[in-house]
Amino acid sequence: MEKQKSKDPLHGITLKTILEQLVEYYGFDTLGEIVKIKCFNENPSIKSSLTFLRKTDWARLKVEELYIDSLSKFIKE
Repeated sequence: MEKQKSKDPLHGITLKTILEQLVEYYGFDTLGEIVKIKCFNENPSIKSSLTFLRKTDWARLKVEELYIDSLSKFIKE
């Protein structure tokens, strides 16, 4: 019997990986313009951003949506 692949593009990807890829591609400056949250605009770091995103569902959803929308850009480069 074959295992079915998950159709969820976030399946198996950690929040840290998502954030690191977004920061690598956009940088914190652009990321802060796209997703207007304080942790991207004031003394940004991966660690502080992860702390905030793990506690704040609406912000995490925005970051996950941006990641999904950006997947094709990551692949092209």
